[in-house]
Amino acid sequence: MTSPPAVPRLDALEARLASAETRITDTHARLDAAQDELAVLRIVAAYSPRVDSGDAEGVAELWTADGVYDVDTGVLEGHEGLAGMVRGHAHQGLIAHGCGHVPGLPVVLLDGDRAVATGYTQLVVRSSRPGRYTVMRVTANRWELQRLGPVDAPDRGWRVVLRTARAVTDDGEGRGLLGRSREG
Repeated sequence: MTSPPAVPRLDALEARLASAETRITDTHARLDAAQDELAVLRIVAAYSPRVDSGDAEGVAELWTADGVYDVDTGVLEGHEGLAGMVRGHAHQGLIAHGCGHVPGLPVVLLDGDRAVATGYTQLVVRSSRPGRYTVMRVTANRWELQRLGPVDAPDRGWRVVLRTARAVTDDGEGRGLLGRSREG
């Protein structure tokens, strides 16, 4: 009895190995994308507890050094502008009275070292009635981020370059910002 030729068996083994390598590469790419999306979500989620606790430096660190926060009440530029907003009289009054910036889960789109997260935030403030809170504002947000640091950093190097925030009102700006949720 003769044994089958070794070449077809070797070809089949090489094909299986190539297929496994492709699957591993694909899985690695999907894992990297999931880690990036999670890092972006963590950056966006970190804003609320930092701003509501008055952590001015912590808020500023979420942005690049020259990052911009374009909110319909004004434009804040760089770490000093962001920290100044948190330390400012209006914001300090909100947190002293009792407030929470309650985020919704944003839609995150990744494109290499750039990302966009689009979603909502509700500003909830303590009411004059004991035990009651009121939604003071619903805001549409578009966070534009860039990876600047090392991929192996806990936040994978992501920082906010521009956050655009508009109240959801009848002027349509907030709705227009939300309408861009499919744009990277």
